[in-house]
Amino acid sequence: MILTKAQYDEIAQCLVSVPPTRQSLRKLKQRFPSQSQATLLSIFSQEYQKHIKRTHAKHHTSEAIESYYQRYLNGVGKNGAAPVLLELANEVDYAPSLMARIILERFLQEHEEAPPSKSVINSMLRDPSQIPDGVLANQVYQCIVNDCCYGPLVDCIKHAIGHEHEVLLRDLLLEKNLSFLDEDQLRAKGYDKTPDFILQVPVGLGQA
Repeated sequence: MILTKAQYDEIAQCLVSVPPTRQSLRKLKQRFPSQSQATLLSIFSQEYQKHIKRTHAKHHTSEAIESYYQRYLNGVGKNGAAPVLLELANEVDYAPSLMARIILERFLQEHEEAPPSKSVINSMLRDPSQIPDGVLANQVYQCIVNDCCYGPLVDCIKHAIGHEHEVLLRDLLLEKNLSFLDEDQLRAKGYDKTPDFILQVPVGLGQA
């Protein structure tokens, strides 16, 4: 169905008071049953990313990082099986995956001889079993699987959807016998920007 501006604004306003978790997305679907899951997730993600950009800096001050880390340590010290990190992220209104990154980086700084590289942190977030602490690995995993806006799981889903649409577009171009260059061919020709496809012969689209 067509989404009106008023409907978009109503959904966006509803998102102001909910954390970016899959549980919140399910509640959103219950409130707006006429909208598809894909539509709600797209609006959810777009609005929350705006919020994260506005508030990102305050979560990355040295004081905030140390406060989050000590609260994490206190929490898992009382109950390591509880979703301490996820609840902390929701409490301070920050994306769970991004909170997991903050705590993981702080933990590695304390326990490793050299400062952790970005590639190492990304690798551990993609595969928490690499984290040299079982409790933290489980906490990070909980954040990753419950975050519907950020994190490696979301990135994989976006990549899969993008690849699916690219395959559909390729099939359509082949079906219409249109000559085109794909990303690999454009890259081989030295293009600095490589859209999915470029038509080799312009096509005019007329009204039926």
